[in-house]
Formats: sequence, structure tokens, C-alpha cells
Amino acid sequence: MNLSQTTATTFTPDGSPALPALGKVTHLGVGAHQDDLEFMAFHGIIECFHSPALHFGGVTCTNGAGSSRTGAYRNFTDAQMQDVRREEQRQAAIVGRYAVMIQLDHPSSVVKSATDARLRDDLCQILTHCRPQIIYTHNPADKHDTHLGVMVALIEALRTL
Repeated sequence: MNLSQTTATTFTPDGSPALPALGKVTHLGVGAHQDDLEFMAFHGIIECFHSPALHFGGVTCTNGAGSSRTGAYRNFTDAQMQDVRREEQRQAAIVGRYAVMIQLDHPSSVVKSATDARLRDDLCQILTHCRPQIIYTHNPADKHDTHLGVMVALIEALRTL
């Protein structure tokens, strides 16, 4: 895949190549932030956890630069927070036994833009390589602009394909 952000990462907890791992995905979660999947797609994660036939794949769309800076993180820079959030999401993929975890690393401004097609195009590439039976994303009644941007981009990608 040729994703739009040079800092985007594809991680397979079992060390397998990314494209075959994507091809196994039956349940796909597409979230805005590094902690969204485990809340909104818990059903899919747990359903796939012990199944030899079902496989969860995760996509996080933003880079984590806008994360909260309290407690131990109060003096962290944007770059340091991005590193922390990326690693947290990789660890969640290991614990959850995901087939693949893709972090697209977009700034929130790209995700919220009505005219920037990079997120939609990245999601089209991902969906081309996996054919999930179930897709989890944000609620259309959500009040968080970045969540809504991800949901709209995902719907646009699905309609494009």
C-alpha cells in the first residue's frame, strides 16, 4: 500500500506480512484516536480473540498529537505524545490478538476537512486489501468533529469502492 502519510505504520502482532494479514480480516475497526477501537469495537475484538476463522483488524486515523497532557504527560511534546500513543496502540493490538493494526498518522485537521481526500483514499486502499464482514466506526450522532470526519471518510471510501 502507498499510504499518504510517510509516517503511517502497519503492524502485525504475529510478524506476518501486512497484505496477507489484511486479507484475513473479517472484522475491521476504523477509529479516529488511539484509544477508540477498544471502546467502539470491543465486540469484534473479543469475538475474534479465540477464533481461528475470525480476525480483527484496526485502523487509527489520527497521529495522537492532540492528546491530553496531564499527570506524567504534562511536559510531553506533540512528537513525544505521538510516540506514546502509537506504542499504546501496538500493545493493544498484541493483547487483543489483532491480525493487523494500521496507524494512518493524519493530523486531525486532515480528518476534519471536507475537501481533503487523503483519508478517504487511504481507507480505499485498506478496504481493497481486506473484505471485512463487519466494520466498526464512530456513531453519526457523535459530537466529536474528528470522530465524524473518520465516519464520513469511511462511508465515502465504501461508496467509492
